[in-house]
Amino acid sequence: MSHKIVGVNERLPLAKWIPLSFQHVFAMFGATVLVPLLTGLNPSAALFTAGSGTLLYILITGAKVPAFLGSSFAFIPPIIGIGAAYGMPYALGGAVVAGCFYAVVAGIIKLSGTAWLDRVLPPVVIGSVIIVIGLNLAPTAMGMAMNGADGYSLVSLSIAAFTLLVAIVATIFFKGFFNVIPILIALISGYLFTFVMGLFFPAYHLIDFAKVSAAPWFALPTFTLPKFNLMASLTFVVVSLATIAEHLGDVMVTSRVVGADFYKKPGLHRTLLGDGLATAWAAFWGGPPNTTYGENIGVMAITRVYSVWVIGGAAVIAVLLSLITKIGVLIQTIPTPVMGGISMLLFGIIASSGLRTLVETGVDFKCKRNLTISSVIMVIGIGGGKLAFNLGSGLEFQLAGVALATVVGIILNLVLPKTVDTAVAD
Repeated sequence: MSHKIVGVNERLPLAKWIPLSFQHVFAMFGATVLVPLLTGLNPSAALFTAGSGTLLYILITGAKVPAFLGSSFAFIPPIIGIGAAYGMPYALGGAVVAGCFYAVVAGIIKLSGTAWLDRVLPPVVIGSVIIVIGLNLAPTAMGMAMNGADGYSLVSLSIAAFTLLVAIVATIFFKGFFNVIPILIALISGYLFTFVMGLFFPAYHLIDFAKVSAAPWFALPTFTLPKFNLMASLTFVVVSLATIAEHLGDVMVTSRVVGADFYKKPGLHRTLLGDGLATAWAAFWGGPPNTTYGENIGVMAITRVYSVWVIGGAAVIAVLLSLITKIGVLIQTIPTPVMGGISMLLFGIIASSGLRTLVETGVDFKCKRNLTISSVIMVIGIGGGKLAFNLGSGLEFQLAGVALATVVGIILNLVLPKTVDTAVAD
């Protein structure tokens, strides 16, 4: 099958269809369940909303775009921040509003095209914001990797280091399909390492299967309904400017892999609407916001199987897995240091993808304008910049971190002149 291209609308026999769908499940699984584990959401709900959200996306795009939607890492900072300040239901409400904002932007694109997006979100802003998203998460990764129940722990660090080593080896040296799932391989390896070490050393006994044994085999995921306030909504809408830009890139990459122009057919407005409504749908039921997954684009590039039926099969499998309660409880037994080891690589990759955006789009940092915009974005975003003031009646407006950095970057890009000589002296 490696030499035969399977088209977008081609349906395969079940004997090939099901294994290929499971391959996409394996590719998305590690990252999709990692986001709820990092943010305190329910992994089973994440699987349910990823699968059902993908089916919704396929429906909205007219079954013309093979894309799997899983948990978005870009929304981790606002989920954690808003969740801590106001409660998780308000973070979910913010994500619902962000998904609806996608729909508004999709409508504008349908009416006016995409030129205005290039003006508002040029590569120097997009790349810098993505760097901020990744580096904002770095302290979280190191905290999970180094800390145990009583603070700093060499045991936790050893587990995280082993997990990170496996992830690096899998990423660099593994070939074929196994190169697409390094996160899942590292997660399983770190889990087994902790379990085996716990058989011999009490300090490593971090995995308890008691809850797995007590859990029923089948049940609906634990859903959490959203609540809404102005602060959460504004924060998520601002962060969604960066994720909208990521969507544009994902659709372009998918088009190149498949050999089609999805910007034109079914149209960028359809793909963005599908992504946004899938995000709103996910958050409404207590899952993290969705995004199109590069991992699954990689699977398509390797297998040359572009069938939307295969993607749809993977979505159905994800929904079925979410209903198997023991799997959801088993996922929650993954030790925190294992997640920390994975996050050390994964969050760094997010930041590095921002650097890649800057490099591949040819952003010139000899230009003082670009240097200024990028510098201010990164200092505000990473340094914890915050804009807050009291609106009265106990309501406080607050714009901080990634959201504030994105707004400032957009404003600087719009107001700083391009016509003057802004070259940095050598």
